[in-house]
Amino acid sequence: MTDTTEALGGAAPAEDAARGVTRPFLAYAVLANALFQRGVFVVFLLHRGFSAGQVALLQTLLYLVSGLAELPTGIIADRIGRRASIVVGQVLVAGCLLGQAAFTDYWVFAALFLGQGVGMACVSGSDTALLYDLLVRRGATAGYVAIRSRYAMLGTVTSGIAILLGGQLQQVSWGLVYGGSAACLVLAVVVLVSRVPEIRGADAVDERGGAGAAPADATAWRAMLRVATPALVTLVVVSGLMHATLTPYIIFTQKTLSDQGAGTALVSVVISAGFFAGGLAPLLSDRVDRRLGHRTVVPVSLLALAAALGLSGLGLVWVTIAAFLVLVGVPEITAVIVDNVFNEAVPSRYRASLLSMITFVESALIGTGYLVLGALMDGFGSGTGMAVYAAVPVLACLLWLPVLLRRPRPAGAPAVAPAPE
Repeated sequence: MTDTTEALGGAAPAEDAARGVTRPFLAYAVLANALFQRGVFVVFLLHRGFSAGQVALLQTLLYLVSGLAELPTGIIADRIGRRASIVVGQVLVAGCLLGQAAFTDYWVFAALFLGQGVGMACVSGSDTALLYDLLVRRGATAGYVAIRSRYAMLGTVTSGIAILLGGQLQQVSWGLVYGGSAACLVLAVVVLVSRVPEIRGADAVDERGGAGAAPADATAWRAMLRVATPALVTLVVVSGLMHATLTPYIIFTQKTLSDQGAGTALVSVVISAGFFAGGLAPLLSDRVDRRLGHRTVVPVSLLALAAALGLSGLGLVWVTIAAFLVLVGVPEITAVIVDNVFNEAVPSRYRASLLSMITFVESALIGTGYLVLGALMDGFGSGTGMAVYAAVPVLACLLWLPVLLRRPRPAGAPAVAPAPE
């Protein structure tokens, strides 16, 4: 494994501190993303006798429940601890995966997907909040983008490998696919508990006392109102629309390729390659952040998504494949950079809560995006439906235009959501 603190640019003590934090997190990223069912779960659900509509409903339920659970689970993570929230979430997801392998009734699956959504909510926001606060405690936040890039890269590349292995494990049994995924989640929890210290919001590691210090907010809602500048709120919505485009696009590209004549083997290879591309791209995040900043990168990613969707509408399988592989990684770079902006904008005391509020918006938009793109593909065909859905990232780009045209805040001026440019 490469040194996770290369190019951080800080002093040697800060690099050593960051290295001690990141090594267990990178091991956790590998194990937590070794989900062998991810690339074949639709096939598994169809194998269980569910219709395509029932599968879509389960997936929408997963994201909507995850979004609704973000707010309470974020508050709990700040109260009891970020690591504890991750442990509860991953164990809950592991149990739901085992349940899916054991049962066949649709309503049982609906309950299991509901539980899995709650588990996902316990993890999201808590993992990055824990990582960021540990870096704050060690004075190494300057390297967060580079570290977060490697964290995202390892997670996504592991997902790509797991997709390939999942197809092979399925030849043995579905129980091995789902049982293996659950086992990896449990091992991820073991690594986290044994190697990563706990941090609660009450630790408030980035709040400093003093005469000029602002008083701590009494509740997460007051903290949210204090940091909710128009630029930050716009970034939350635009980032949510970006994810609401990217996530359904990746999943429904399987159907688009199939409709354009690609065989199942080719589809699996393309999707796996897309995960690898999306995993390696974030390694450029630190360099892109320093040279361009989030204000410029955000519209570039949105236009890349619009172009990918539009090219998919041409009905040419190799054009669709090329667009997918070349452009799918661009939003992954932006996601890491935007994540850093959010972490810098919110106080430690309520970091998990506020990040969960942001994830709630993203999850709700992703769930809605699945329904909208699915309806467009049913109504107009997969290619044309993809092309029409390109209106979503274009709309997000228009929403971002006032922020892009606004002059950035001078260096040293107080800012709630600083632009890392």
